Formats: sequence, structure tokens, C-alpha cells
Amino acid sequence: MPYRFVHAADIHLDSPLRSLALRDTELADLIGNATRRAFANLVELCLNEQVDALLLAGDLYDGEQTSMKTARFLAAQIKRLHEAGIHVFIIRGNHDALSRITKELTFPDSVKVFGGRADIVPMELPGLAVAVHGLSFAQPKAPDSLLPRYRPPLPGMVNIALMHTSLDGAPGHDDYAPCKASELYVAGFDYWALGHIHKRSVLEGRCKVVMPGMPQGRDIGESGPKSVTLVTIADDRSITIEERRTNVAQFETVPVNLSGIEDWRDMLDQITTDLQRMRETVASEHLVARLQLMGRTPLAWRIRGDRDLLWNEAVNQASGVGKTWIEKIDIACQAPEVSSAAELDPVAELQRLIAQDVMPSAAYQAEIAAIAKDLRAQLPPECRHLLGSDEAGFTEALNRLVSEGAEDVLARLYGGSEAN
Repeated sequence: MPYRFVHAADIHLDSPLRSLALRDTELADLIGNATRRAFANLVELCLNEQVDALLLAGDLYDGEQTSMKTARFLAAQIKRLHEAGIHVFIIRGNHDALSRITKELTFPDSVKVFGGRADIVPMELPGLAVAVHGLSFAQPKAPDSLLPRYRPPLPGMVNIALMHTSLDGAPGHDDYAPCKASELYVAGFDYWALGHIHKRSVLEGRCKVVMPGMPQGRDIGESGPKSVTLVTIADDRSITIEERRTNVAQFETVPVNLSGIEDWRDMLDQITTDLQRMRETVASEHLVARLQLMGRTPLAWRIRGDRDLLWNEAVNQASGVGKTWIEKIDIACQAPEVSSAAELDPVAELQRLIAQDVMPSAAYQAEIAAIAKDLRAQLPPECRHLLGSDEAGFTEALNRLVSEGAEDVLARLYGGSEAN
């Protein structure tokens, strides 16, 4: 008789969404509830597939402070699984290591929350013996590999191990319990149910090493479809892996090429066309789009000067597409190039001087970097990543902000010269 389970991680219930809330409260409500709805989706998947277990490989919550509303929601979902005879195995990761819910909630005996010491749950099933291993973070930081702390695989059994780890590292993720995939291959386990990195990956070899990604993205940095993993272990111990989508809302960047477009109405039509094209490719119930306006257009000045008007009209266009939301508008479009110096007006000449003489100069770069570093030091710790998480990221963010700022200033000057 096969053994089947769903493997999920990094659900991040109660994740804060302050930046979205400042721009669009309805969108913030949608995304704020999306993690719960995605969790309910994966519970529904467990029930529909009649699996034997649900494995949660860390970061079920987003931090120590978690609302009792979330506690009640989680208890209700666990009850559904318990009543269907589905076991739940949970480890705590870096985000939920200190969470009070897993420590204070009284779960039914079908739920196993692994503690700070490695443990094993052996199960004798008809025709198949399975052992589930797990180890939780005792503290939010885990600078060393946890692999040496796992107990050896049980002989004659299919050994499944849950671990929250950064593996060899991934962009945007701090190192937590780092280890090499090659070390997991030779550890003797049949399936590694990993968590922590939000991008899905499946490594084949002597065993299966699976990072399922996350069931629901929370911002544009977690774009694309999100999923969990459905696993079937056959009587011959062969393992089949299936990706199953669970996200309620999907973040995507939508490029909009405005090259040659001269009329504001035509620009809005192009935005609608590109949103519709993306909407057709997204299976998720909701599309949350970041518009990226690019290309050379005579509207470039007006777009920058009338950002508020553009925002409202783009939101209306998205609403007409259906269950489509605008998260942000990045303006990277430029005014058409002027053919010769004789045709330059004063604002266009200033634009040339800024681009060719001011911004590339070492003195300007040094001065603007000093200003930005002083500003970053005054920001709250949770906001400092906005100016990059390392030197290369800082330089990239600074160049982008300087370029956007120059275009905004020129847009205002150009608007003023047109009025005269």
C-alpha cells in the first residue's frame, strides 16, 4: 500500500504587509488573507488526495507575535486533517522558532511538532514501513549545519527527514543551518523535505531532495506561481513527485513598451493589452502586477509629472481586466532623442548635461553615495534593505534612484516650460 503525503514550507501566516497597506488597503487585505487561503487550499489538497500526512518544513508563522485569530484558523484546519485521519508533522524554522502558537496550542495526537532535539516517528504500514525524522530550530539563528544532529536512518524503512536549511545559500536568503546537497545524498535518507528557500527546486539522485518553495507569494520579490509537493512512495519504495499550485494571488512584473506612443489614451490601451496578456497566462485567482513602463515616447515627461493620474487610471484599467491589481508602477520610459544640438531646448540641454557630464563624474558619485549612506544609517533596521543588502546592491539601488530622480526633476521643468 503506497504512502502519500503533501510537503509544504514557508507559509508565513501573519506576515506584515505595511508597504502594500500604505498604497492600497483592499490589496493589502487580499494579500494579508492570501497566506491563510493558500494554507486552506493545501489542506483541501490533502483531503481530496486522501494522503496519509502533511509535512510542514518550517516557517509556518512569520514571527513570535501571532494573532489568536490565526491560532483559531490553524486549529480549525488541523481539525479537518485529524478528522480525516491525516497525520501532520511540523518543524520550526528561523521565523517561527519562538512562536507561542506551536508551544501553547493543544494539537490532537495526530500532530507531531518536533522539538530542538532530533526525533523519529516510525510507522508500520501494510507492505511498507516509514520513519519520519525532524528537528526544529531552538533559536531564530542556526549558523551551523543541523545534519550531524539527525539520528541515523532506520534500517529496512523508508526514511523521510524534515529540515529547515539554506543549503548552499540562495540570493535574498540568509544562511541558516547550511549544508551541501551532496551531504544529504549520502546521509542514507530516502526523501529530504526541506524548507527556507522560497523558490522551488527538486534534486534527483540517491534520494529526493525537495525544496517546495512557498504556497503563496507575499510581494513582487516572490513572483510567479507558488506550490506544494505531492509525494507518493510506492510499495517498491519508488518515489513520485508532483507539483501542485496553491497560490491565491500571483505577483508578476508586466513590461509595457510605450515606444512611439503619443496619445495618453493609447498608452492606457497598451497597459490594458499587456495586463490582459499576462492575466491569460496566470492560473491563480488574482494577478498582482507591477507595471514597468519603458521605451521612448513623447509622453515620458507627462507620465512622470502626472503619476497620481496615471496610478488611478491604471488601477481602473486593471479592474476592468478582472481580478487584477496594480502593486506599483515603475517608470523607465524616456523622451525621444533630439536629432542635433541646434534643436535642443534648455530643458533638453540640461538633460544632456546631467546624463553625460554630471552623473558619470566621480565627484558626483562620491557625494551622492555619502548622502545615501547617511540616510540609510537613519532608517529603521527593517527598512535598510531598500538601499541594497550589500555593496553591489547599494550601488545598483543608488544609480536607479538617482536616474529616476533626475527624470522626475526634468519632467517638472519640462512641464513648466510648456506652460510658458
